[in-house]
Amino acid sequence: MNELNFFAAAAQVAALGTLDVEGMELLFRVECSGEDFYFALADRIGNEAAADLLRKNGREEVGHARRLQRAIALKLGHEYEPSNEMLTRFAIPLPDTIDAELFPVIVKAELDGDAGYQRWADCEENPEVAKLLRQNGREETLHGERVRQVMELLKG
Repeated sequence: MNELNFFAAAAQVAALGTLDVEGMELLFRVECSGEDFYFALADRIGNEAAADLLRKNGREEVGHARRLQRAIALKLGHEYEPSNEMLTRFAIPLPDTIDAELFPVIVKAELDGDAGYQRWADCEENPEVAKLLRQNGREETLHGERVRQVMELLKG
């Protein structure tokens, strides 16, 4: 089986017009893996204040996954526990050193993530699921703002 990495999985999710349970399961894995992504960035930038901001984003990505777990349960109409496969995080292929040009790309990805969540919420019939999706989306924009703060700290 050709396993996706974090970036390929995120691109696959971003291309979804609506979120069914299968799409939410993939997004759950992407959000969990987002913690690893942000922690890996934090470990490579050599600025503790900026690293703290990135780690905060990472911890919140796991919160997004928990909301998705609740959304899946709502869609299914019963409690839902992620499978071992869903709990397996994607590989994060990053270079040993991080170029400053990566951060604007991350900001755009976070803002696009918010737009995606809002689009999926607009298509969602269950208002409670839509509410959870919208909350995740709003936090993606906050993540983008934190990454902008990281860019400023690294310039200084």
